[in-house]
Amino acid sequence: MQNLDVISVNIWAILASLANLLILTLIIKRFLYKPVKKILDTRRAAIDEDYAQAKAARDEAEESRLNYEAAMAAAKQTSDQIIAEASRTAEYRSNEIVAEARQKATDIRRQAEADAVLERKKAEDDMKREIVDVSAQLTGKLLQREINEEDHKKLIDSFLSDLGD
Repeated sequence: MQNLDVISVNIWAILASLANLLILTLIIKRFLYKPVKKILDTRRAAIDEDYAQAKAARDEAEESRLNYEAAMAAAKQTSDQIIAEASRTAEYRSNEIVAEARQKATDIRRQAEADAVLERKKAEDDMKREIVDVSAQLTGKLLQREINEEDHKKLIDSFLSDLGD
């Protein structure tokens, strides 16, 4: 029965082992678990902060993208307005140039008509002067010679026919 001593259960040994286990657990908890938990909490807080910063950066990038798209839309709208304004200005200037050209053409035509009227009056005045000169010459010829009434009528008729031509 000697073999039974080896297998025997010693309560004092079990209690001592349990007390050692309890003391070891308290020591580990006190000196190892709390500092490790504190380090893990610190790292978790750092990681959470990194995630928060990454989310803020992503939100800021999204906001920048939206601002950029809005700015591009505004720039396109502004460029469309500038193009439309330039088209209106060009159309207005084109109409203005055409109106000026028409006005100049009208002025030139009026001037030409006025010049024609003046030339006509000048020609009429020249004709009248010639008539006066011819009349003076005719009168001189008449005075040089004596004519009768019938010659006088023929002379006037021929003079008037010359005037008609």
